[in-house]
Amino acid sequence: MHELGLVKHVIYTLHDVAKENGVKHIGSVTLEIGEVSGIINEQLADCWDYFSKKDELVCGAKLIIETVDAVTFCTACERTYETVTYGKTCPFCCSGETYLLKGNEFSIKQIEAELDAESGEN
Repeated sequence: MHELGLVKHVIYTLHDVAKENGVKHIGSVTLEIGEVSGIINEQLADCWDYFSKKDELVCGAKLIIETVDAVTFCTACERTYETVTYGKTCPFCCSGETYLLKGNEFSIKQIEAELDAESGEN
């Protein structure tokens, strides 16, 4: 279950961002997760629910997951196609000369935060 480590890493990153920007509480976090990243969204959400309750900065913060569709590029015919549907073989020319363009991502897309009153901002 690498989802546990991923959630810990996200929370550590949120602490760094909060410190740099005078944030006192995180309201929500939006993650972009690739369709073929190997991450199980339900397990990630369960880990988030568990760890976020134990951390003051993210306690009660909503986790939003956006799936990034997997897209593969064929170097033989220079076309793109849906990776999950067709795999490594191009449906247009039947070539195996392909590579993944997107769909393996795991990144923080957006953070909704409340700034510290001492920072002078809202």
